[in-house]
Amino acid sequence: MTGPLVTLEVHDTLLAARRAGEAALECSLDLGRSTTTVEAGEDAWTWQGQRYPYLETCKGRTIYYWTGAQFEPVARFSGSLIKLVPTGWGPPTFEIDGIKMLPTSQVSPYEDARHKVALIQPRGKVVLDTCGGLGYFAAWCLEGRAARVLSWEKSADVLWLRSLNPWSPPPDEALSLVHGDVVEGIGTLPDGSVDAALHDPPRFGIAGELYSLTFYQELARVLRRKGRLFHYTGSPNALTSGRDVPREVARRLREAGLDVELSGDGVLATRR
Repeated sequence: MTGPLVTLEVHDTLLAARRAGEAALECSLDLGRSTTTVEAGEDAWTWQGQRYPYLETCKGRTIYYWTGAQFEPVARFSGSLIKLVPTGWGPPTFEIDGIKMLPTSQVSPYEDARHKVALIQPRGKVVLDTCGGLGYFAAWCLEGRAARVLSWEKSADVLWLRSLNPWSPPPDEALSLVHGDVVEGIGTLPDGSVDAALHDPPRFGIAGELYSLTFYQELARVLRRKGRLFHYTGSPNALTSGRDVPREVARRLREAGLDVELSGDGVLATRR
């Protein structure tokens, strides 16, 4: 991502500066990662020597990126509407058909990832990141000095969102990012080849195979003895959903050969 990212909040700030006749203002064009100086002209605003138009329509809950010719929403539709969504915290979340994929109501999705990654103690470890998403788990693993992160992401659209998100880490020598299905990819990993794992699958109704005993047995196979796994489950209401997903997950992980404990909105497991 090299161009500016604009949200309704940023756009309103630009318009307010224009109305007030301010020659320049400070704002963020990278979703809160940094602040920069922008010149607010009458017909356009200027950043880093390039002029950009004010948007005719700027919607809330939408992030706009510069295509080189115009601003367009960071969203794609290919069977499902996948969209990068701003938050009050700075780091964005994303939605699939209007369903939010990361928690945002009580904590930043980025900060939430930090707490979950701390559970597996990544320092010096090879970490399997099964469903990479926006890469927040991977970012905190790298920050925590993991030796290497092996990450899979099945959706090309999510990878595109990730390429435009300044909070998403780019792949490098320490971060292997594979566009593929981890259900298939995990079979290529040798026994005991990872020290820890993070598993943040879509909802059970969307990706039931990622909650199966067969997949959990594969997770147990690739984990070294005493290796840790954090499995995000969320906290679905058993009364309305008709099932207790965290306890179902815990039971299957035990069957797969891991010791488990419920931990926050997920399950923390250790390879026996």
